[in-house]
Amino acid sequence: MRYRATSFRHLKALILVSLFLGACSHTVQVDGNYPAPIGDQLPLTVGFYLSEDFKSFTYKEDSEDREEWNISTGRAQKNLFETVLGSMFTDTVSLSSYPQELPANIELVIVPEVRELQFTMPRETRVNIFEVWIKYNMTAFDPNGGQVANWVITAYGKTPTAFLQSQEQALTQAINIALRDAGANLYTGFGNVPELQAFLSGKRRSLSLREIKVKAKKAE
Repeated sequence: MRYRATSFRHLKALILVSLFLGACSHTVQVDGNYPAPIGDQLPLTVGFYLSEDFKSFTYKEDSEDREEWNISTGRAQKNLFETVLGSMFTDTVSLSSYPQELPANIELVIVPEVRELQFTMPRETRVNIFEVWIKYNMTAFDPNGGQVANWVITAYGKTPTAFLQSQEQALTQAINIALRDAGANLYTGFGNVPELQAFLSGKRRSLSLREIKVKAKKAE
């Protein structure tokens, strides 16, 4: 009987520990879909490569100051970048590998990477909101693999805790807002990167020259 009582106490303690650990663990899965920006498309055939790490990105945090958080944004940011990049250029190709097997008509290749994700909780800021910051490293390559440009996209999102049922729901909403901000910054900021401005100017001059030659040939 003593053996059974000891085993029962051990089992009870194990269950309590498991319940405690479970209560301190949070999982957030962001599955957003995002609208395509509306505007003029740049006259380029662009390939973009989203690595497996990018498409399955999960931020994990388990520090002394915080409970355990597993925040998966990979699927949502895949949807976002496919949508925004697909609307920015006249032709886009999603590359399954890079730099191998690059299609011959590709003029530029864009590769994003997650550089940083941070968030704050209401109890940390003493403000009743969740805040999220995401930073992406963006690199553009020419068809030969030479780097054309490297720039950073920053994004911010926040949401109040009011009317939300859980911390996970509030954080998901803040991340979706941050991802929309990332998409807007990608779309509006692309043409402001000096190296890309030069690249686009060269492309436009090339197109103009080609049009002049076609007109001259027709006039002969």
